[in-house]
Amino acid sequence: MPDLLASLQKHDLGHLRIVAGLWGLELDSNEADPAAEELAASLLDPQLVAEVLDSLSAESRAALTAMTANAGRLPWAEFSRRFGDIRDMGPGRRDREKPHLKPASPAESLFYRALLARAFFDTDKGPLEFAYIPEDLLPLILDTLQAAPIAAAEPLGRPASPGERGIEIPASDRILDDATSLLAALRMGRKDEPSDVQSQRLRELLSAAGLVKGNAPQAESVRKFLEAPRAEAFKKLTDAWLTSDSFNELRQVPSLACEGEWSNPPQETREFLMNLIEAAPAGKWWSLSAFVRAVKEKYPDFQRPAGDYDSWFIKRKADGAYLRGFSHWDEVDGALIRYFIDVLHWLGLADLAGTESGGPVTAFRLATLGERKEEKGKIGISSNGRLLVPRTFSRAARYQIARFCEWEDEKPDEYPYRITASSLTRAGEQGLKVEHLLSLLVKYSEAGVPPQLVKTLKRWEANGTEARMQSQVVLRVSRPELLEELRKTRAVRFLGESLGPTTVVVKSGAQSKVLAALTELGLLAEDETTNMSL
Repeated sequence: MPDLLASLQKHDLGHLRIVAGLWGLELDSNEADPAAEELAASLLDPQLVAEVLDSLSAESRAALTAMTANAGRLPWAEFSRRFGDIRDMGPGRRDREKPHLKPASPAESLFYRALLARAFFDTDKGPLEFAYIPEDLLPLILDTLQAAPIAAAEPLGRPASPGERGIEIPASDRILDDATSLLAALRMGRKDEPSDVQSQRLRELLSAAGLVKGNAPQAESVRKFLEAPRAEAFKKLTDAWLTSDSFNELRQVPSLACEGEWSNPPQETREFLMNLIEAAPAGKWWSLSAFVRAVKEKYPDFQRPAGDYDSWFIKRKADGAYLRGFSHWDEVDGALIRYFIDVLHWLGLADLAGTESGGPVTAFRLATLGERKEEKGKIGISSNGRLLVPRTFSRAARYQIARFCEWEDEKPDEYPYRITASSLTRAGEQGLKVEHLLSLLVKYSEAGVPPQLVKTLKRWEANGTEARMQSQVVLRVSRPELLEELRKTRAVRFLGESLGPTTVVVKSGAQSKVLAALTELGLLAEDETTNMSL
């Protein structure tokens, strides 16, 4: 970055005298270049720097702090949004209006003290204008700021009103149980696996945690995860989320569609938002809308490198409109913050609240789940092969049992399964044996395994499927001779097993061909499977 002298040499003598006056100095020189050299030498005095910084407003000090936190510079677009602009004035207007005495923004206050300058620097995207602190002045400012007492960070926003936290939704560690179900579904190759937003982000989380690669669960990692105590398993998931560069909340926001090859920094954004959220008082409900507004006011570019609002191709799913420019901050960056709070709740890290049941979230607080209960409980087993597995049951055992069964709609506190011939066949194709299922049922049953179910499972293991139910199309004619006539036509190849003198099975998909053959014989027939007549 340019040093103080190079920064001062851009200005006329009148500007340099304004700077000197604000530092309590008088210039001897009456020409701009010698005055700039004289002023630069005087301003690089650590004690004088400390005095000038001490006289600044809190907003101006915050602007300096923001630049020092970014190696002494910020993109001008970002800096001006946060700390105001500098009014464009020629020497005549400047000398008449004296903006240095009534600065319109923190930016102007710093500019007329030579603590802030503007210049274009080369970046990966070409030349970009920055606000910067002169290079030789930066270490003196850093020393002064670091020596000052550090005030406690003020949380952004405000406490939630009673109305904003009318309906409370406490956090839970249910994500562990959902992860168990998804891992079992992937291991079974289930085709009916849910594809909603929550299932997709769980898949991304399991991938970030090393439990899934592509669609394949990683056997040893899954075993350790399922056998670990709930607190340890929970930590594995949350740690993976905190450190992941692949879990990208912005690309998951339900209302947005991200297109193109651009990239955003999800891990850095996540860390930044968590720091802001953790500044809120522990255990206190916090207004979500006020928090979002405060982030927009103080840190609008929290996820935007160089304050870029144009190169990311993001469109609104509702109508396909592209959301480019700062004017769409609420629909993109604000929506991300709201979604981020939802992710915290899904992970079991935040409680939520709203004004009405099923309505939008209006408040949040960081959750304290406390000690997680030990996994225990017994299975309810019916003689007809139905199983009821409580949510508190061993995750490792449920993962195995689920792979032997058909899944029915889960309930809040239990998972219903059903043992069928097809589910046992599928399990056998994965190398699972009925004796393994029986040992699990015996070990974890609430009232023992019904003897009839034991007998049924052992018989199936010995004989396989002994009965089948099928849906078939049957042709029924009024007289046996009509069926004989049909057998003499080319349609005979579409006829299957005879079920009687006037009834025969029609092969799958051949109804229209058989109906056409009957018409050629002079017979009009009705197809009751499609309500068709010929």
